Amino acid sequence: MSSLSLPIQTDRLVLRTFERSDIDGLSAYHALPSVQRYVFSRTRDASEVASALGIMRGHVSLQRPGDTLTLAMVCKGEKVLVGHVSLHWSDATAGQGEVRFCINPAYAGQGFTREALSALYDLAFDHFHIHRVFARCDGRNHHSIKLMQQMGMRLEAHYREHALFQGEWDEELHFAILDREWQRWTKVKDLPVRHRVA
Repeated sequence: MSSLSLPIQTDRLVLRTFERSDIDGLSAYHALPSVQRYVFSRTRDASEVASALGIMRGHVSLQRPGDTLTLAMVCKGEKVLVGHVSLHWSDATAGQGEVRFCINPAYAGQGFTREALSALYDLAFDHFHIHRVFARCDGRNHHSIKLMQQMGMRLEAHYREHALFQGEWDEELHFAILDREWQRWTKVKDLPVRHRVA
């Protein structure tokens, strides 16, 4: 495997590892109640956001199972942090990886997360040779559900009231896509509309 070259450039974003100077950008969205409803780590104040940033700054490569790569999503023109995406190497033998993502609600609905995830999926499948990428999603998060479907992912499981999360029973959905499915899907989606097969 060749060494990972960062940052990654997409049409509108620079995907790079987190820096100390990202604290204000991360604070702008990570502790919002609308974001905290769906994330794993609670961040309610400045010290907890700083702690979360410290953890994400350590997520710089995938060397062994259990490692996580977290990339800040920075708008090229404004150079503002709009969110982040992560790839977690969950199983080496079966080639499994989990993606996670979070966006500042002020920048939601503009396609930034889809753009960043597309680059992350390319990285997972082409660079790290992961066989299957999956994502977990709260059943109430309709925007994420729609995004997973747009990414060509298949709903594989729906766990109803399987755990108490932040004081509520949660509905957890599991989506997944295989390496060969992503390659086929990306080729199909790039074809002109007149050539697409229904």
